[in-house]
Amino acid sequence: MDDLTSGSDSDYAKYWIDWFLTTKGNEYFCEVDEEYILDRFNLTGLNSEVQHYVQALDLITDSLEEELDDEMREAVEKSARHLYGLIHARFIITSRGLAKMLEKYKKADFGRCPRVLCHNQPLLPVGLSDQPYTKSVKLYCPRCEDIYNPKSTRHASIDGAYYGSTFPHMLFQVYPHLLPPKSNERYIPRIFGFKIHDIAKQHRWQDQQREEQQRRITVVGEGNVNS
Repeated sequence: MDDLTSGSDSDYAKYWIDWFLTTKGNEYFCEVDEEYILDRFNLTGLNSEVQHYVQALDLITDSLEEELDDEMREAVEKSARHLYGLIHARFIITSRGLAKMLEKYKKADFGRCPRVLCHNQPLLPVGLSDQPYTKSVKLYCPRCEDIYNPKSTRHASIDGAYYGSTFPHMLFQVYPHLLPPKSNERYIPRIFGFKIHDIAKQHRWQDQQREEQQRRITVVGEGNVNS
């Protein structure tokens, strides 16, 4: 989950957040408002979760002035990416963050449901855990209410905690009119165009029970012979 692409020195001529968002593999992230990041109240508790917190925050806000050697720069860069992800998880459940993610959802930036009967329903990122380094991000379909792995390995390596378990459900609480109708369509198995009758299922169950009973009788009989 930490293996995100790093940039060259020339890349840092741009603002750090702009560089981060345009890096391949980071398409699921939205831009966190600078005002939100600069309000230290929004970052409460993150200093204990991120190594090199002060330098990482300075890097994100383009205020890092101290010179760092290559090894330290790499460590701070890694911490900055992690810190931005944790801030991102908090930001996207604010009204401003939800609005930004809504625009990405409308453009299907997170992909579409692979289930045929969901008819290309746009997906939303979701975390199975709010704890970092636990589960990678998944994609939630609001139509079939199931989750899927991202197609891209770059996206599949993103930490699910950077989106959290609340985000997609909060989005539809705030924008209930966008909640798609549930998918009542189900694939029906057929043989030569005919639905498989329930009696066939019953017969298969009876056969399985008969075989299991015969197996038990055989085992008991062998036990009596050996005794």
